Amino acid sequence: MVDTSPLTSEEQAVWRPLTRIITVLPRALEDQFVNDTGVSMTDYTVLVSLSEAPDGWLRLTDLAKAAALSLSRISRVIDSLVKRGFVEKSRCASDGRAANATLTELGHAKLDEAYPGHLARVRAYLFDHLTPGEVAAAGPILARLAAALESPDRNAPQPG
Repeated sequence: MVDTSPLTSEEQAVWRPLTRIITVLPRALEDQFVNDTGVSMTDYTVLVSLSEAPDGWLRLTDLAKAAALSLSRISRVIDSLVKRGFVEKSRCASDGRAANATLTELGHAKLDEAYPGHLARVRAYLFDHLTPGEVAAAGPILARLAAALESPDRNAPQPG
């Protein structure tokens, strides 16, 4: 059974600022990316995922998972990145129905261009307001919450 009791004052003290962060932070980062580099935060996330791929490429299905996007959304994003020369798209050799994406040199250059501004904003919005101890404590907590959201049964009612 799902617990539907009101949030405690301590829970409200966590939940309300969190909902504000969820709303405001993505907009602030998106504005920074578009204004500084002409790419969206989603574009940047996809480019980073490709740059970190062990073989330098990812299947679109794996890239969608890495970027937390639907298959239709990743296809649109990749098509846009291909048109701008940041990514190459190719058929998967082992499965002709699947497609792979590879970061181009221009894509690497775009990442290099975007990174300093992104780093400055992440520090200004987040880490400049936390002590090292708070950062150390927040990491495992946020990782656990992210894992719960990515769990296959995240929509299943939890015992209350």
